[in-house]
Amino acid sequence: MDNSEESAIELHGDEEIIEVIDLNDTEPGPDDLADDLEDVDFDDAGNAGDDNDGWETEDEMEAEAEQDDSDLTFSKHTGSVFCVSLDPATNNLAVSGGEDDKAYVWRVSDGEVLLECTGHKDSVTCAMFSHDSSLVASGDMSGLIKVWKVETKEEIWSFEVGDLEWLEWHPCAPVLLAGTNDGNVWMWKIPAGDCKTFQKVSGASRLLLRCMSVCLLTGQDGHQGALTCLACNKDGSLMLTGSVDGCAKLINITTGKVVGAFSVEGGKGKGSKDEEESNSVESVGFCNVLPLIAVAYLDGTLAIYDLSTQALRHRCRHEAGIVHLQWEQSSSVVSTCSLDGALRLWDARSGNMVAEYKGHTAEILDFTMNRYDSTARCQDCAPCSRALKCIRNEGCAEVVFHWEAPEKLVVLIL
Repeated sequence: MDNSEESAIELHGDEEIIEVIDLNDTEPGPDDLADDLEDVDFDDAGNAGDDNDGWETEDEMEAEAEQDDSDLTFSKHTGSVFCVSLDPATNNLAVSGGEDDKAYVWRVSDGEVLLECTGHKDSVTCAMFSHDSSLVASGDMSGLIKVWKVETKEEIWSFEVGDLEWLEWHPCAPVLLAGTNDGNVWMWKIPAGDCKTFQKVSGASRLLLRCMSVCLLTGQDGHQGALTCLACNKDGSLMLTGSVDGCAKLINITTGKVVGAFSVEGGKGKGSKDEEESNSVESVGFCNVLPLIAVAYLDGTLAIYDLSTQALRHRCRHEAGIVHLQWEQSSSVVSTCSLDGALRLWDARSGNMVAEYKGHTAEILDFTMNRYDSTARCQDCAPCSRALKCIRNEGCAEVVFHWEAPEKLVVLIL
């Protein structure tokens, strides 16, 4: 076969030769590569910019992953933080309890610890101030309850009950109440220690505390599961309860009759450790300025209902189960914390999310807000005495919230 036949290129069908490249018998050497690089224009900024489109730098990715909107971090706890409360008199102090069997009283402005509540036998799951902020009560899962005097930083009273479920102060007297998992309610005068018990009140035990009257719901009117939460309206005429049965009930406190029931269809707990957990009601609340109620479900649904018609107005979706909700004192904004580690603010009039705050690396277990009349303190964003930002010019709020891991507690100045 001659050379012409050897160099012939056979085409098949519609194939077309675009370019013929000669292959040398030897590999390119350093000199050849250097000659090729001379033709490359490294100063072509236009092409360089195009190459970076759609890419994030390492610093940008790190900043996004570590987004933290908090203003102060309290990290004295060495285990998960389970509860937090602000002092009602000044809102300048916070108390938090955790898995490390301790409670801390600390200053909100700078995180300085004022009192370390020690001596507990188990995780501190309840910690709160008395109505005048002079006393702090802390309770652990084993049932050991301690009361501390904030001014002198000394323990003035202690008592041991069964497995503790909840702990609350009377709203206007130095009287402490507690509920245990056997259905009993305990009441003490502090520091005298005079005691009274209400035995086997079962799921209605917390109703006794909040409403100062016994509303025992049984039969078809009652919940078909354990009570998880409750709230009263500001004039004390209505009560809203939530249960693991996935239903919220509206109760007339005067008559003890159920006047409304609220639930959402189906659903399982999202973001919980047990995905097969039922869609329980985790938190409920009344709006102070509009006839609205809010019900938070474990499937991540925040439902806003019209109180007069009992119709569903808005369904606000979360990425994971909601742990707690709280209405602002003088507006239609309701705040929620959830198992996805975010704190969100919702406008109940429109159902839209007002703001979202991040910083947690695990589930948020609780949060609380101060009770200042924010509207009076901030009419046009100028009169604020501290460096606070305003939420749509409707007020300022100081939010305390915490997460499971790492063990930190955050104060967020909104």
